[in-house]
Amino acid sequence: MKTFHVYILASRSRALYVGVTSDLLRRIHEHRQHLVPGHTQRCRITRLVYCEEAGADAAAAIAREKQIKGWRREKKVALIATDNPTWEDLAADWYG
Repeated sequence: MKTFHVYILASRSRALYVGVTSDLLRRIHEHRQHLVPGHTQRCRITRLVYCEEAGADAAAAIAREKQIKGWRREKKVALIATDNPTWEDLAADWYG
């Protein structure tokens, strides 16, 4: 059974990206290697600063992603700060 995650990535300058995936390890690797064209690649958004498990329901996970994407930046920053006030890269030691 797949488990979905909603995540927020940040650049060093704190540009944000919100995404959803059923394979967090693979997806973060793709962002770090700049294999995902677009905003994250252009702005070098590679640091995992927030992640939540969204369960096995893909539709619910996508709905949560859209909810967070719709928030003003201040609310996203507050969400990150709740669990990760120093904006540490939560995946810093995932790839050796």
